[in-house]
Amino acid sequence: DVMDMSVAGNRSLQKNTNASCMEWEMAADLEVTCWGGDWGLPSVDTDSLIVMAYIRFTGAPVKLNHVDNTWKTSTGFVPAMAFQEMIITRPSDIINLLRKQKYNADYFLSAKEGADTLAYVALLEEKLYPALLYTFWVDSENYCNMTRPWFAARIPFPLNFYLPGKMARAALRRILLTRGEPPLYNLSEVEMQINKDAKECLNLLSYRLGMQQFFFGDIPTSLDAFVFGYIAPLYKACLHNSHLQLHLKQLHNLCKFCDSILSTYFTSEIQQKLEDGR
Repeated sequence: DVMDMSVAGNRSLQKNTNASCMEWEMAADLEVTCWGGDWGLPSVDTDSLIVMAYIRFTGAPVKLNHVDNTWKTSTGFVPAMAFQEMIITRPSDIINLLRKQKYNADYFLSAKEGADTLAYVALLEEKLYPALLYTFWVDSENYCNMTRPWFAARIPFPLNFYLPGKMARAALRRILLTRGEPPLYNLSEVEMQINKDAKECLNLLSYRLGMQQFFFGDIPTSLDAFVFGYIAPLYKACLHNSHLQLHLKQLHNLCKFCDSILSTYFTSEIQQKLEDGR
């Protein structure tokens, strides 16, 4: 009986070990395609930055690929993670997949802090994201002089001829869908309202962060990944026209927050970019 129990115990241990190995192999096989970096950032794209930051915060063994001239797509959606014959593109879905692989940056949060995280992520998407879309993809000066040339130079032929325009039209469509209703009848009124909302959102984030290193203390969580992804491009981009960027740069704790994440988690990428630019 003792021998049977021992054998059963060994089988159970072997089963658990095999399951752990399978989970590890599954995570180790994961790859995600992101937009590349510039302006001192590992990526210029909000969604890519969210995913990249979360991967660094958790140490998940995910291979990062950047869009280059071998890229093939029918959708243009980036970031993109291939998993079991599915392509996952939303940052929240990619993060949920990594959580299932035991890479959870929020493991120590209380129920209230978890609820706060969901509320702030929703706030970012509702109040800040439309202004980012407008700044990078709809404002004609920024789009013609920075956004379109940057993406067109990195997207392979012939996609580079139509994909930036498709992305700009999608950005405008999303803005008008959420903001282009009465009493906002024209684009200039929409621009004023979304910039007002975005500044209020940035002020709220700055107040919530206070003097802390991260939003819940000394350890980064998924909320820090989302905030970093939203504000870092606005902070670092070489924009030709943006009152919102000037507003952000007056909120010194948010700027310090971005700089701290870059210097702690993305030193190698930034160094590589500097070397490539020489």
